[in-house]
Amino acid sequence: MSQLDTMIERDIEPSAGRVDMKLEVVVIPVADVDRAKRFYSNLGWRLDADFAASDDWRVVQFTPPGSGCSVIFGKNVTAAAPGSAQGLYLIVSDIKAARDELLRRGVEISEVFHDAGDVHAGADEPYLFGRLRVGGPDPDHRSYRSYASFNDPDGNGWLLQEVTARLPGRVDADDTTFTSPAELAAALRRAAAAHGEHEKRTGQHDADWPDWYAEYMVAEQAGKELPL
Repeated sequence: MSQLDTMIERDIEPSAGRVDMKLEVVVIPVADVDRAKRFYSNLGWRLDADFAASDDWRVVQFTPPGSGCSVIFGKNVTAAAPGSAQGLYLIVSDIKAARDELLRRGVEISEVFHDAGDVHAGADEPYLFGRLRVGGPDPDHRSYRSYASFNDPDGNGWLLQEVTARLPGRVDADDTTFTSPAELAAALRRAAAAHGEHEKRTGQHDADWPDWYAEYMVAEQAGKELPL
């Protein structure tokens, strides 16, 4: 038996709770640093750093709103060809609002699209669900299923992905966080709509609605069963 087979058969415990390994930086290749800096600044992203040493080295770092991960570009920071970074996902809670914001900032961005179910082959630009993009948001407004795409001036490819509820195990069930007022507001609106249906089913006003909201929002983010 090979070492690889032994490793596969070994009962390995989940990594949760062990040494943290946080993805905090993604390097994107650009040809013109100043042009890229103007583009990402115009997106409203936070400029964290712009360091240079003579003409041989420069590094610029931006962080998208609410993100724990930053992007870096510059001179002599990567050997990748400019524009070769593709499939960079920006997770949003309201894809229409996020797309409208980018349009307002002058960004050329695609219409919202969704996947074609079990059909993955096609002639479109590839993304998480393959190479077939169906126009419009997901008809059932399912989490993870609605997208919009745009490129930076070098052709590095970004996608907005709407996530309103996480699949089980994707987040710490004991750690509920909202990274921006807009994300919290969107979660409150979804809880309010669900609570309205709850009161219709019970036929009475729920005086403990704050507790119900809290339970719903925590369960939704952790990917647990939602209260009825």
